[in-house]
Amino acid sequence: MIIASNSLYSTGLSAIQAGLSQADGAARQIASQATDFQDQRLRGADRSNQDMATSMVSLVQAQQQVQAGAKVEKATDEALGRLIDTWA
Repeated sequence: MIIASNSLYSTGLSAIQAGLSQADGAARQIASQATDFQDQRLRGADRSNQDMATSMVSLVQAQQQVQAGAKVEKATDEALGRLIDTWA
């Protein structure tokens, strides 16, 4: 069971790390687009909000990925706790 629990912990942590990385990238894109949007607005240029929407969707996906990884971690911890309680 130790090998399986380590594997599950690793899976959960990998999902959390990937989600955080995606969130960081999306946040950087949003910040960059907000600055570009302000510059273009001052110049009177019209810009599509499609890039901003795509970045926001990416940010929400990252949040959900982190939450899913945390649920895997929690479920693994609970299962391991039950196994320890059973053996005790």
